[in-house]
Amino acid sequence: MLNDALLAWFHHIAAFGLAAVLVVEMAVCKPGISAQQMRILSLYDMLYGIFAGLMLVAGFLRVYMGVKGAAFYWGNPMFHTKLTFFVLMGLLSIPPTIRYIRWRKAYAADPNFSPADAEIKSTRLLLHIQATLLLFIPLLAALMARGIGFRG
Repeated sequence: MLNDALLAWFHHIAAFGLAAVLVVEMAVCKPGISAQQMRILSLYDMLYGIFAGLMLVAGFLRVYMGVKGAAFYWGNPMFHTKLTFFVLMGLLSIPPTIRYIRWRKAYAADPNFSPADAEIKSTRLLLHIQATLLLFIPLLAALMARGIGFRG
């Protein structure tokens, strides 16, 4: 039981970290971004990947080592939806990551570089979509934890 509680705690800490990092990215990624802000974006994007990885590891440890057992999770469409939202977040995070790398390289080559407003706007849109998906993951988790949708 203690093991399950610790796994849940680890999973939640990773989720809160992921949310915090995403909020910072949304706040920093805006027109007129400076070189320092580009470095911040790159750092926080790396943290995003770390927290996402930790969240995934903790989640699957809960599936296979937690009290409810794998059948509970795999037999619940809420779990599948939650996992799908998480995968979509990961896929949507790829273009911003590529852009941050490209922007930093461009700035290193030309100190007057500034990303186009349209590119910043589309990057912000991807960040906002990720945040929207993230908002629904705790709801899906709460529904799942209460057995809603379970067909075991």
